[in-house]
Amino acid sequence: MTTFPEEVLTRTKRGEMEVRSLIDRGGYVRYNYLHPDSGQPMEGGKVKLVLRSESGKTEEFFIIPTKSRRDLLIPAAEKGARKILDGAKAVDV
Repeated sequence: MTTFPEEVLTRTKRGEMEVRSLIDRGGYVRYNYLHPDSGQPMEGGKVKLVLRSESGKTEEFFIIPTKSRRDLLIPAAEKGARKILDGAKAVDV
C-alpha cells in the first residue's frame, strides 16, 4: 500500500479514506453579461468562468444560478482570445 502525508488524507461521508491530489494550479477570470443599453446584468444572471492553468491551458464554464439558490456549472466551448469590459476599458480575458 502506498503511503501519503497525513495532511492530504480525508474521509468521505461513507467513511472511506481518500487522497486530495493536485490536478492543476493557476488563475481565473470571471465575468458576467450586461445589457448594452442599460448596463445592467442580463436576465438570468449567468456568469462565465475561465480557468487558466500555469501551463497556459484554459477551461471555460458557465455558472447558471438556479431557483433553489444553488449554481449549476456547465462546461462551455473554448472561445479563444476576446476582450471584456474592465471599468471603462476593454481588456484581454
